[in-house]
Amino acid sequence: MASELAACRLCRQAEEKLFLKGSRCRTAKCAMEKRSTLPGQHGRRFGGKKLSEYGKQLREKQKIKIMYGMRERQFRRFFDIASKQKGVTGEHLLSLLERRLDNVLFRLKMAFSRDQARQMVVHGHVTINGKRVDSPSYIVKEQDVIALTAQTLGRKEFLQNVIDKRLAMGIKVPEWLELQKDDRKGVVLRLPIRSDIVVPIEEHLVVELYSK
Repeated sequence: MASELAACRLCRQAEEKLFLKGSRCRTAKCAMEKRSTLPGQHGRRFGGKKLSEYGKQLREKQKIKIMYGMRERQFRRFFDIASKQKGVTGEHLLSLLERRLDNVLFRLKMAFSRDQARQMVVHGHVTINGKRVDSPSYIVKEQDVIALTAQTLGRKEFLQNVIDKRLAMGIKVPEWLELQKDDRKGVVLRLPIRSDIVVPIEEHLVVELYSK
């Protein structure tokens, strides 16, 4: 898992909260609340440099990649899938990113961050429709049921310190997902649409960048 310091540096580099540390980012402990400068010994203050149009496009792409924890090759694959669908490419891209299993686990409040959710998936703690899935980039579909394995449900300390502690937080689950808290599982009610994504993202800049 990325260290707290590394994650906070990425947010400061993007000049906005990317919620890489989950619920901690919503508190006064967030580094963005304490420091308004870019990383580095002589980091300038946020917004102190005017970017070119290309610079804005590149920064937005980097921001989204960091937020969802993706490398360039994987991110480009998602963009190519989105560009082949009918409709607005940027919106399709965000829908696909939201449907990644690690993100869905995070949105269902079953992990403190996407990074932690990725580790849970890779380590075999998660099932979809009763079948174990170990790929964080797995794209969920409507009516998919996301749950924990029987072995994981039997680990009381893990459930109390991670799952139940996160589930108890007053953070709203997106409307396209249903959380069945008592059973520690969730259901994909429908595919996410643009209005479901409240984080400030300018996806059109990414489309413009890849369209050159």
